[in-house]
Amino acid sequence: MARRALVLDFGGVISKTLFETHDLSEEALRLPAGTLTWRGPFDVETDPLWNEMQAGHMTERDYWTTRARETGQLVGEVWDTLPPFLSAVRGNDPSKVIRPEALEAIGAAKRAGHLLAILSNELDLFYGKEFRTKLPFLSDFDLIVDATYTEILKPDPRAYAFITDGLSIPAANCVFVDDQLKNIRGGVAAGMNCVHFDVTRPGDSYARALAHLSA
Repeated sequence: MARRALVLDFGGVISKTLFETHDLSEEALRLPAGTLTWRGPFDVETDPLWNEMQAGHMTERDYWTTRARETGQLVGEVWDTLPPFLSAVRGNDPSKVIRPEALEAIGAAKRAGHLLAILSNELDLFYGKEFRTKLPFLSDFDLIVDATYTEILKPDPRAYAFITDGLSIPAANCVFVDDQLKNIRGGVAAGMNCVHFDVTRPGDSYARALAHLSA
């Protein structure tokens, strides 16, 4: 059987979304429980800013920059960029926000002999360079493509080509997993098998990804 690759987005797919970890964020920032109310895909009716982003009226980076600025104001900080915001809310133990389903799927793919890659628009931009050093499982990945450095954002076709060229594997042998539909459309256009990750049902999404790998 030809080698296949599991290609994962990072934020939302490997790590839990900030929507899911408000309790940890409030604890880290010493805010009263329930202070952070924006819930994104978990409660779209109460997050008009998320709906604007999903409609294409702003970028994902703009959405999170706005949330960073708002949260900074609550604690007397000026956070106009993502790294200080995420460093403050994710703390010194980022392993707490890694999805257990992600670790299980990564392990299963590796044991089956598949290649592993990350295709992210903002891994180091959002989380900072030190974040990676605190996540030992990242050493299992054969390739990490981060637009922080390439400056080529999904769904640009060149972003997906970084994966196929870097792994020396055809697009048809890649299973790409992302929680943003526009990026999934880009993966489909590039010829990859794609799974639109549902952050509200991570186990099901990873099960579908592994099924594609073994098909």
